[in-house]
Amino acid sequence: MNIYVAISATIALALSIFSFPLLNNFYLLKLTPATTTNLEADLVVTNGVIFTGDDSLLFADSMAIKNGRIVSVGNYSAVHQLAADGTNVLNLQGKVVVPGFIDSHVHFIPGGLQMARVKLRGVNHKDEFVRRVKEAVKNSKKGSWILGGGWNNDLWGGDLPMASWIDDITPHNPVWLSRMDGHMGLANSVALQLVGITNLSEDPNGGTIMRTSSGEPTGLLIDAAMKLILPWIPEVSVDERREALLRASNLALSRGVTTVVDFGRYYPGESVQLSWEDFADVYQWASYSEKMKIRVCLFFPLETWSSLADLINKTGHVLSDWVYLGGVKAFADGSLGSNSALFHEIEHAQHLASGTAARFGDQGIVASMQPQHLLDDADSARKKLGVDRAERESYLFQSLLANNALLALGSDWPVADINPLCAIRTAMKRIPPGWDNAWIPSERISLTDALIAHTLSAARACFLENDVGSLSPGKIADFVILSTSSWEDFAAEVSASIEATYVSGVQAYP
Repeated sequence: MNIYVAISATIALALSIFSFPLLNNFYLLKLTPATTTNLEADLVVTNGVIFTGDDSLLFADSMAIKNGRIVSVGNYSAVHQLAADGTNVLNLQGKVVVPGFIDSHVHFIPGGLQMARVKLRGVNHKDEFVRRVKEAVKNSKKGSWILGGGWNNDLWGGDLPMASWIDDITPHNPVWLSRMDGHMGLANSVALQLVGITNLSEDPNGGTIMRTSSGEPTGLLIDAAMKLILPWIPEVSVDERREALLRASNLALSRGVTTVVDFGRYYPGESVQLSWEDFADVYQWASYSEKMKIRVCLFFPLETWSSLADLINKTGHVLSDWVYLGGVKAFADGSLGSNSALFHEIEHAQHLASGTAARFGDQGIVASMQPQHLLDDADSARKKLGVDRAERESYLFQSLLANNALLALGSDWPVADINPLCAIRTAMKRIPPGWDNAWIPSERISLTDALIAHTLSAARACFLENDVGSLSPGKIADFVILSTSSWEDFAAEVSASIEATYVSGVQAYP
C-alpha cells in the first residue's frame, strides 16, 4: 500500500512534491462506432472550440455525454449520431471549452472560513489595515475573538504590523490575524495577555515571538510560536465548517475549478487532528448527503500517516465520485514571505537550488507550483534571496518542463486567490504588478503547457487521471465554457472569463 507524501517547505530539495507512478498507455481508447451506436447521449455539446487536453485529439468541435461521462469527442457529423429525442443540445456558439480546472494546492475549509472573516488580502496601507479591523469590531460582541487574515506586509513597504496598530480600537476583543502564507500572525495585546505571552516568554522550538528592542512582544508570532495562541481560539463549529465548504465550493466553481487537492487546516502550530475532523464532520457528511459540488483529493498531516494507511487499506483511495484519499503532508521549513525559511545556505517547488530542476524528471517528481505566488514574491525575492538567486532559481516553469518534470499548478488558496485563468496568465507572462518586463522571461511557458499543468498533469499529480483532467471518452464530463470565441486571442492574452462550469455534464455555475 502506497501513501504519497507532500512536504510543504521552501527548502531547495523539496520539493513538497509528490512521488508518482509513471504510467504507460495513459490515454483511454476512443469508443468505436460499434460500441456507441446503441448509446443515446444525455447532452451533446457542439459548435465550439473544445480543447480536450488529449494528445490523440487535442481539439474538437463537439462531444457527447451520458450518465455524467464523455462517450464521444470529435466533429459534429460523428457526435450528433448519439443524439436522440431526449438528448439536450448545447450550442456553444463558437466559444472555447477547456477541461475543468484542478487546483493542486488549497486549504479549502480555511479558505471558506476566511471568506466570512476580516479580509486583509490586497491591503497596501496601514490605515486600510486598521480600518478593516475597526469595521469588524463594530459587528462583534464584547469579548468575542476577531479573526481574519491574508495580509502581506510587502504591499505596504515591508514594515511588519504590530499590536499597537490595533490596540486602541480593540480594547475588549482578542484579535488574531494570520499573514497570507499562514506562517505568521498578529495578536493584539488583549490576546497576548489572555494567553500569557509576556517579555519573559521563551521562544518555542521552531518558532519565534517577535519582540521590540526592549524585549516586549510586538504581537507577531512566527511558525511554531503560533501554537501559543491557536488553542485559545474557540473551536469552529461543525455547522460553520460545513457552511465554509459550500461557500468555498461556490467560489471555486465560479473560477472554473471542478477538483481541488485539499491540504486542510494543517498549518504550523495547528493540531494534526483538524484535517481528520473535517474529513469526518464535513466531507463524509457532504458526500453522504449529496451536498458535494466539486471533487476533493485529501491530504493529511504526516504525523497521522498510520491512520491514513489503515483507512486506505479498508476503503482504497476512492471513497466516492467526490472524495478521494491522496497522501500526507509535512512542513520542512518556513516561508519566504515571513522570513522564516532557512532554504539551502519548497510542497512548493518555487525557489530551487542550482541544478535541482534537472532532478525532477530524473527522479519522477511532481513539481507542484503556485504561479500567483510569483506576483507576491517578485519584489521581495531580490531582497531576501539576493539578485543572483532571484534571477536564476525562481519559478522555473520552463526548465522543469524541459527536464520532463510533471508540472501541476495550484493556488495555495486562501494564501493566494483561487483563479486558474490568472495563474495561467502569470505562468505565460511572468509580469508582476508594476513591472514593465517579465521576471526571467526564458521561464515563460505556452498556453497549452499551462492549461495541461492546471488540468491533465494536475490530475496525474493527485492520481485521478483515469477520471478527470482531459475531455476524453470514458472520463467524467467536467468542463468549463470561456467567454472568448477566439483561440488565438486566448493564447495571446488569456483575457477570457468563466462563462459556465459543468460538473458531470450538469451546469454548476452560474
